[in-house]
Amino acid sequence: MKSPYISELEPNRVITTSFLVHSKEVRQKKSGELYLSLLLGDRTGELDAKMWDNVGEVIDSFDRDDFVKVKGLIQVFHNRPQLTIHKLRRMDDSEIDFVDYFPSSRRDPGEMWSELRGIVAGIANPHLKALLDALLDDDDVSRRFRRAPAAKQIHHAYLGGLIEHVLSLCTLARLTAAHYPFVDPDLLIAGVVLHDIGKIYELNYERGFSYSNDGQLLGHISIGMRLVADKLHGLPDFPAPLRALVEHMILSHHGQLEFGSPKLPQFPEALLLHYLDDMDSKMECMRALIENDRQVEGCFTTFSPALERTALKKDRYLQAEPPSARPPMKPVNGNLAEPEFPPEPVAAAAPVPIAAPVPIAAPPPVAAPVPIAAAVPIAAAVPVAAPVPIAAPVPIAAAVPIAAPAAAEHPLFVPRPDSPFADKLRQALQPVGPKRES
Repeated sequence: MKSPYISELEPNRVITTSFLVHSKEVRQKKSGELYLSLLLGDRTGELDAKMWDNVGEVIDSFDRDDFVKVKGLIQVFHNRPQLTIHKLRRMDDSEIDFVDYFPSSRRDPGEMWSELRGIVAGIANPHLKALLDALLDDDDVSRRFRRAPAAKQIHHAYLGGLIEHVLSLCTLARLTAAHYPFVDPDLLIAGVVLHDIGKIYELNYERGFSYSNDGQLLGHISIGMRLVADKLHGLPDFPAPLRALVEHMILSHHGQLEFGSPKLPQFPEALLLHYLDDMDSKMECMRALIENDRQVEGCFTTFSPALERTALKKDRYLQAEPPSARPPMKPVNGNLAEPEFPPEPVAAAAPVPIAAPVPIAAPPPVAAPVPIAAAVPIAAAVPVAAPVPIAAPVPIAAAVPIAAPAAAEHPLFVPRPDSPFADKLRQALQPVGPKRES
């Protein structure tokens, strides 16, 4: 038995152990030298590894899906453990125990197989039972069914994952079929057993998990249809309409065209199979994401493309210290949120009626005429900017009568012995006639 496993590694320790090479990349440093970037694994998870020095001695001695023995230092990089390899050598298959390097179901495969055969034996429909027995009695099918993963890496991606997934769906199918009286439990169970049976030939799982040639060319739905068709040749009494229903459940179990299903589910058992399959796969994906996440700190996992989200590590979150309590916010203007800046007092803005009486009660100060003097260029600018047209001054002359009646009686225009301002203002606002050229 190998030791330590990936789940037992601790930072800042030098280790000597063995791994299965999941991926191998030869990269280049800024200096131009080569280094190795590896993804190593055992039955407890995966580990990023880098070999910076002496790469030329080992670069051609091993490849992907080989077993290697390494010595190196475990460190934390970007919140993940990473192995810096000092020494590496390829191992022969005789030196290792395959059980140490491939993740597998926690359940015994023989026990799961017996449970599946018992479920099939309980099917009342003789035609469906005969079809399932014909497939499960096949020696190659039974051997592969007990060992195959349910997927390459998304859900139940371990040895025995397929049959564990099928048994989980059988339990869910029994519960939901009992809840919906219009659902045929035998047809639903048959769809559960057959929907992913093509994966036993779609995937390679003797060393690493990868797609077979048939898996790349056909996919598990087409392979499953072929397996069912082969066994139905030996069942000439199998009803044609029932065959169509079974085949439709295999074709439509992904639920949507964009997810690889040639057809959408079109009867209750097919639709229910899709939703049960989708739920079970996503729940297992969530479990594996949280359990196998390599983040050293924090309560959230890395982003999962399959789930399109990160996941909360609930146990770590509940055990963490509660955040410091923030003092309650005081209500401001009826709102609980405190404003970013204090509101300006309303009295700061001078009201118009207060500013108007100032020049009336007191003699106008020297600085007061500034806004009124601005009107002088208005009259002066008219003849300068446009001396030729006579109609141009009309708007200015029209404005004069508006202010003129008020000016006749307003105290501002009363002549004062000590200030000629009113007389000059009245003169400036008088209508200007057309200029005569000399």
